[in-house]
Amino acid sequence: MSDAPELPLMPEGPAPDGESGHVPPNGHHLATVSHEGRFWDVYVEFDDDPRRTDSFGGLLCFSPADEGDGPGVLRTATILIEPSYEEVLHRARNFESHHLVALLRSCLPE
Repeated sequence: MSDAPELPLMPEGPAPDGESGHVPPNGHHLATVSHEGRFWDVYVEFDDDPRRTDSFGGLLCFSPADEGDGPGVLRTATILIEPSYEEVLHRARNFESHHLVALLRSCLPE
């Protein structure tokens, strides 16, 4: 799997500097969606699981576009597993806005 780009995953939680309260995602921007009055940037991040030797895993990262109250960066579990990096991106690009909002809603705290 030497053709995989090195994209380190960012930890969840507040930013180390304490200023923004959000950890910037590290991935490919997929879309921007709106949910309950907030805009969320959606990114595809890659899961670097050493147990997976014949495929690539991807997850979605939802980053609030504002500094408002509420949850910060949210991530799904690894939900995209494909034979190549490009196929993970292709599969992610096939999500429609309502799919992305549903996945965001599944990550939001109750």
